[in-house]
Amino acid sequence: MPPRSTRPVDKLDDDHYPAYTMGRAAEMLGTTPAFLRALGEHRLITPLRSEGGHRRYSRYQLRIAARARQLVDAGTQIEAACRIINLEHQLEQTQRINEELRTHSTTS
Repeated sequence: MPPRSTRPVDKLDDDHYPAYTMGRAAEMLGTTPAFLRALGEHRLITPLRSEGGHRRYSRYQLRIAARARQLVDAGTQIEAACRIINLEHQLEQTQRINEELRTHSTTS
């Protein structure tokens, strides 16, 4: 039996597998390809490229793009929305590290 990572069905469960074309991603988010390109220009998400050079997005990236769209729809400029999302991510990481340190210090 081949390793799990090479089985096609595993790709369906992989949040980071670039399964969606730009057109499909834009359709799913109810936005335009230009919006997705702008998120890339602001380095919020970096889609992988197919062998033909086409942008491909993962479910994880689509969730980030959906959060950006939510902020933009609420009136936030795209540059600010990207910065907010990056700061939210940094805050989550810091909180997770703090919790791990607290857990480790109480068990030691």
